[in-house]
Amino acid sequence: MKLKLRVVTPIRTVIDSEADEVEMPGELGYLGILPGHTPLITVLKTGVVSCKNGGVERAVAITAGFAEVSNDVVTVLADSADEPSEVDVAAAERDRTQAEEEIKTASRETLEPIRSRLELAEARLAVAKRR
Repeated sequence: MKLKLRVVTPIRTVIDSEADEVEMPGELGYLGILPGHTPLITVLKTGVVSCKNGGVERAVAITAGFAEVSNDVVTVLADSADEPSEVDVAAAERDRTQAEEEIKTASRETLEPIRSRLELAEARLAVAKRR
């Protein structure tokens, strides 16, 4: 039995393939999805969506979004998704460093957007290492 994984942004479909398993960043931690999983709809946070098919692993960095699991189809809707080849490692490292510095002096109002930028930079770097 296989899963069907679709990762979709407003601009394009980033992944549309079969998978043996899918891992995605839920609000309370990473969710592992296998064939036969109970149907669910969940909020996703910024992080890495990965899947394995045979011995091949594929991963994309996503911004926050939603996921639906139903009838062995996993649909991820995110504002953006970056494949390893699309990640500018130097820019992601600069973004991470800048966000880490800004967090030190962040106010309550500015903390969440800075944390989101940091999470996205870290997700992009994690995906880039899988090239």
